Amino acid sequence: MAKQSRPHDENAAQENVSQDILQDSSADSSQLEKQVAELTEALQRERADATNIRRRHEEQVAGMRNMIKANVVRDLLPVIDNFDRALKHVPKELESNDYIKGVQGVVKQFEKTLADMGVEKIKTVDAPFDPKFHEAVQMEEGDGTEEVVSEELQSGYTLGDEIIRHAMVKVKLQ
Repeated sequence: MAKQSRPHDENAAQENVSQDILQDSSADSSQLEKQVAELTEALQRERADATNIRRRHEEQVAGMRNMIKANVVRDLLPVIDNFDRALKHVPKELESNDYIKGVQGVVKQFEKTLADMGVEKIKTVDAPFDPKFHEAVQMEEGDGTEEVVSEELQSGYTLGDEIIRHAMVKVKLQ
């Protein structure tokens, strides 16, 4: 009987060793799965952070571009204003003069360049007065209660949501 119990004892010992190995490998497996899950989560957070940094950087670069454009346009506005003033005072007999047509072409080129840069002229005449866009420097009496722009004294410009310069206007009650 002793001989028979030995193989049984050896089998039981082998089964115990096998179970211990299985338990160790299942513990190792669950620990590895836990580590993989933690590392995956950390990688996803790092990727999200990198995406956010990239997005913020692109927004800052776009903001800087707009700021630079706005500064350049502010510097050019007095030149554009002088061209506009000069063209408003051209005598009738010189309107068809080639020189005047050339100056009008330069003004149109300025306007096109500004439009290509995303700069827009603020709408003024017959528009409701809006202090966000208009600067009232004169007021006319009228018979109404609504303030409406009656004359543009100096053009105003926007670049996207940013106001480069308010439009100087005369306002009338309508």
